[in-house]
Amino acid sequence: MRLKIGELAKRSGLTVRALHHYDSIGLLSPSARSDAGYRLYNRDDIARLHQVQALRRFGVSLADIGTFLANPGSNLSTIVEQQIAALNRQIDQAGILRGQLTKLHRELDAGVEPDLAAWLTTLELMTMVDTYFSKEELKQLPFFAGDAACIAEWDAMVARFKQMIAAGTPPSAAEAQTLSQEWMLKMERDTNGDPDVMVRILAMQAHEPALREQNGVTPDVEAYLKEAFAQSRLAMFKKYLSPEEFAYMDAHYRIRMDEWPGLIARVRKAIASGAAPADPQVGQLMREWIDLSQSFAGDDPATHAKIRVAYEKEPLLMIGSWITDAMKAYIGEAMAALHQQS
Repeated sequence: MRLKIGELAKRSGLTVRALHHYDSIGLLSPSARSDAGYRLYNRDDIARLHQVQALRRFGVSLADIGTFLANPGSNLSTIVEQQIAALNRQIDQAGILRGQLTKLHRELDAGVEPDLAAWLTTLELMTMVDTYFSKEELKQLPFFAGDAACIAEWDAMVARFKQMIAAGTPPSAAEAQTLSQEWMLKMERDTNGDPDVMVRILAMQAHEPALREQNGVTPDVEAYLKEAFAQSRLAMFKKYLSPEEFAYMDAHYRIRMDEWPGLIARVRKAIASGAAPADPQVGQLMREWIDLSQSFAGDDPATHAKIRVAYEKEPLLMIGSWITDAMKAYIGEAMAALHQQS
């Protein structure tokens, strides 16, 4: 398998211009060209690019990298080992990246040449997380800061979900619902209660295949988790609704469920900015809130009154909401201000 320069740029997080520059200075020249003259990179080229990027992260200049790689005695295994050590010291990259580098290191020490996919996955991970989070944020997030115990917890939960799926356990089962609630509790904990972090994690999960490959949260696991969590919430709402109201909610609850974290994150930002509950921009957020609420519960005020009672009497409904008591109070004031203005 060979990659054109545009494909390699996309997978590695570099620009085509940077790869052209590497070629012009003799740092990374493609092993072949197509009949039309396009640069074609093979596994060995990508392995070399890994060495270049690893050394750049150590602050080595391009000229010195060229000198180092020109030395027949340069050791790729040592480079990977040093990169792992650097990541552990700096704690500024994701644990999933460290795991992938460790895998490559083991293969190299065993004399096994990693395949093209392994190199590409590593290159993706080296740039992926930085796209979504600042280094300061990464240091504060346990599962990105290399917290081994935290990562082990997540891996164990993913394994339990996979076991349930393999065993044919329905998402409505009590153990599936309980595990989904534990998952959401840990997610709130490990995002430091910030829904905006959750939004970016969801974006990574949706757009970064390498992340799914590393954390094991495949589409079927994600779908099972979301359904189990929805079932757990619906079971609590059911106690307070009429059969007709519940049937409507059951049919509509999942349709726009993924929109809530983003909206809650925007409300949180409004609070942090000092915006008053009566601010017009906050009023617009409340209109969005009402629209989302009506999307799964209809527009009957009596139904929404029952839902408010459910939230008061079922504290587990707050799991995975990222809504604090202070935010609840703020939303109440903002809703009251909106009603006064209308």
